[in-house]
Amino acid sequence: MARQKNDRFLSLAMAMMFSFSLNSLTLVVPLMAVRAGYDPAHVGLLVALAAVTQIGTRLSMGALMRRIPDKIFLMAAAILIALSCILILFSTTLFIFAAAQLVQGAARALFWTSGQTHAVRGAATSVSGLRSMNLAAGVGSMAGPALAGLLWGLAAPLPLIVASVVGFAAVVPAALLTRFPPFARKVAADSSRTHVRHLPGVRVACGMNAAAGVWRSILDSYVPIALSLAGQPAAVIGLLLTTANAAMMAGSAASKWVRGRGIKASFAIGLLCAGLGLASLSPMASMALAAAAALAVSGLGAGILQTVGPAIAADEVAAEERGDALALTGTYRAAALFLAPLGMAGLLLFIPLTTSLIAAGLLITAPAAVPWRPRRGR
Repeated sequence: MARQKNDRFLSLAMAMMFSFSLNSLTLVVPLMAVRAGYDPAHVGLLVALAAVTQIGTRLSMGALMRRIPDKIFLMAAAILIALSCILILFSTTLFIFAAAQLVQGAARALFWTSGQTHAVRGAATSVSGLRSMNLAAGVGSMAGPALAGLLWGLAAPLPLIVASVVGFAAVVPAALLTRFPPFARKVAADSSRTHVRHLPGVRVACGMNAAAGVWRSILDSYVPIALSLAGQPAAVIGLLLTTANAAMMAGSAASKWVRGRGIKASFAIGLLCAGLGLASLSPMASMALAAAAALAVSGLGAGILQTVGPAIAADEVAAEERGDALALTGTYRAAALFLAPLGMAGLLLFIPLTTSLIAAGLLITAPAAVPWRPRRGR
């Protein structure tokens, strides 16, 4: 029991520290890109690059977790997120900027897939394990942008220096985690991976995680730019992003209650909050309190989507298939992180950023209006 509590503490500490570094970058990367002369569409494309390595990494995670313990991936994630910060410190040329985003994408994929797997394997229920992990990550996601915004006002490199130090420090709790054995390998004739992909609950979980990915990609790229163009200073933008992340943590905290309402209700509540909150941000971007309220509503929905979705997927499959299911839902999230900024960049060719954000929010809510009837899984 003491060992289990110690592992839980270390896991939450690692999640908090990694999320701090990652979410410091969500504020610094768009602001530094604009400062270096990139326009909003180019910033979106740069942010989308991170999803390229996310997709590739997540696609291989199911097989890799049958060979390597999850704690090794968490250690690698901490090193890579620190390296991403250092690369941007080194230069903001296009090549270095792109390299930093690619490294960040690999770090995200390693952290979320292996972190969720470790949390599920060490908890009594899937939703309780994922809720604890997301709450810890939420603390880091609140502190990261808030402190980065304050440090940016002193000197632009400071938030990157702090984020890189915290990223490297996250290796320590990751290395001390319980070494769960790799998942059992499948026999050649086993076709369960295909079956996992086609389970109704897993498909819904993939949709929920994809919607959370759309929300996150837009928050990390175009929301800071929209707030900056509306006249908000960096310190205020940092606090507004912290508000969104705090609300996301609240959504994770409420995930057990929402999960109890059923899959259909969880799907609809998460989509409506995330989409409508994001759509209402643009008209109120110049008013800090109103913008905070809009981001709080959208963050609440995103927290529900990113916690309940993977929990549904983990509950739908056998214990040895949980790594596959979580890697699959993560791949959909990574695909959304790639496609959403590209779609926004395309919209910006025809309509302004404020209108594009409204359109993106409404598109997130659209699947909630589609009639859906749950079918029996396994």
